Amino acid sequence: MKHLVFAAGMLGATTAFAETPELIVYTYDSFVSDWGPGPAVEKAFEATCGCDLKLVGAGDGAALLARLKLEGERSDADVVLGLDTNLTAAAKATGLFADHSVSADYALPIAWEDATFAPYDWGYFAFVHNADATAPKNFVELAASDLKIVIQDPRSSTPGLGLLMWVKAAYGDKAPEIWEGLSDNVLTVTKGWSEAYGLFLEGEADMVLSYTTSPAYHLIAEEDASKAAAAFDEGHYMQVEVAGKLAASDQPELADQFLAFMVSDAFQSIIPTTNWMYPAVTPAEGLPEGFDTLVTPEKSLLLSADEAAALRDAALDEWLTALSR
Repeated sequence: MKHLVFAAGMLGATTAFAETPELIVYTYDSFVSDWGPGPAVEKAFEATCGCDLKLVGAGDGAALLARLKLEGERSDADVVLGLDTNLTAAAKATGLFADHSVSADYALPIAWEDATFAPYDWGYFAFVHNADATAPKNFVELAASDLKIVIQDPRSSTPGLGLLMWVKAAYGDKAPEIWEGLSDNVLTVTKGWSEAYGLFLEGEADMVLSYTTSPAYHLIAEEDASKAAAAFDEGHYMQVEVAGKLAASDQPELADQFLAFMVSDAFQSIIPTTNWMYPAVTPAEGLPEGFDTLVTPEKSLLLSADEAAALRDAALDEWLTALSR
């Protein structure tokens, strides 16, 4: 009898587990880390969805698209979170994404009209350095200095690709000259943001490609004001990070529910002090104290999704040519 009761209990548990829908979200590694937004987002969404949210780290941002192209319609992903506007045109061209129905009062510096991808945060790329060091005021000064920088590979990392677009947007046809000047400043190129920032914190480099918001982490989480972002007079390139639903998802309604949750206060309030970016929708309590001390670029740079897609290959060739010398 005990065996029969046990078997019945196991059957009931198995049936209950099978009835719990699973939503698979591909994202970047730092998002799912213990210190990233992932754990809090998972807890908050599961409290409302009656589902199992599975956040899958798939490298850095640009690596997400490469993985999707490889998997195609066979992908297990229902949602991809972590692309940006430098990649959305290429992502749409795959035909793997469906339109969303998200509506929100966005707090972005630009109007948002993309029917396929919904934004969840944004920021400006910047070189972070020790606050007690004199920082260059532009790429020309950086190239003329002896400073060592760590950057990310644009083929796998959205910050790395963002740097290419930053130089291209600021200098146009003169971008190859800038890269030639910067080539001897580059200490190393990492696959993703986490590795690069780690090398900087270990004292291996003078500056690291990151965001104007990165010093907020040290100030708020560590009560450490020793890091700063260099203000460049050419302007700073903007990144808008987005999420989209896979057309082949077997949980389309749950995917829509997640995207709607993504722009809610429950999600957006998590972003500033976990992903250390500006939220796409201002949380009810506003931004945390400390964000008011950050560098505010006098000039914002941003190529449209189509412009970024058209320039990517040429910009990548310029970068590879300069760094291979």
